[in-house]
Amino acid sequence: MPERTVKKVSEELIELAASGHTAAPFSARFRKLDAEMGYRAMRRLHEHRLTIGWKPLGRKIGFTNRTIWPRYGVHQPIWGFVYDQTVLHARDGRAEVPLEGLAQPRIEPEICFGLRAPPPRSHDPHAILAAIEWVAHSIEIVQCFHPDWKLKLPDCTAANGLHGRLVLGPPTPVHDIPDLEALLPAVRVVLKRSGKKVDEGVGANVLDSPLFALAHLVELLAIQPDFDQLHAGEIVSTGTLTDAHPVKPGETWSTAFEGLPLAGLTVKFR
Repeated sequence: MPERTVKKVSEELIELAASGHTAAPFSARFRKLDAEMGYRAMRRLHEHRLTIGWKPLGRKIGFTNRTIWPRYGVHQPIWGFVYDQTVLHARDGRAEVPLEGLAQPRIEPEICFGLRAPPPRSHDPHAILAAIEWVAHSIEIVQCFHPDWKLKLPDCTAANGLHGRLVLGPPTPVHDIPDLEALLPAVRVVLKRSGKKVDEGVGANVLDSPLFALAHLVELLAIQPDFDQLHAGEIVSTGTLTDAHPVKPGETWSTAFEGLPLAGLTVKFR
């Protein structure tokens, strides 16, 4: 029965991800669905994408911001893959992002790392930082296949961590930012829509530091042997510093940073 459930969920996920439509939560229809089964369904979705030519570029981590856990009813981090089909590189701090095919998209300002080596299983920030080549600002567009963003943990793990798009800003080598491990918890971002402030957040919102979000992902993958472990060359976006806010075509959103030499991004949605 569990494997049959995983197959049904994954088949529906493939259809929903292709169409951007919504459906009742999997967790409400498949009562025995748990987070681990959700990851198995996600793996089937991932394998489908590989067969049609998508190439994984790294991972995204979700629900690392503990301030939003009560709002969504999800109280632990999750992860998913990011692909060449979902990553966009900002030019001169700007990007145009298509929303077509995404279900109920929302914007999340994040910190992203580029790996020089597989990160160790450690919560020593110096050891984690030694595995990182560069740091960048990223904006993730997340999506939800269930009406009104009503979901539970298994719905999130099944849906590839709710990933939709990832806008990547210019990378800065970690050796160019002295005391980066100390600066990351205090970094502050302001999120604006049409020049008006919508939200703000700090690095400490993300499991006390984006470095610890990366450490948590390493721990998660260590108990998921069916998935590849992190390796050199991957990008890892570490989770939103603010709440996630709905976006729609025609809107322009922007970010600004304090506390780190990272340029903000301006994103126009179409």
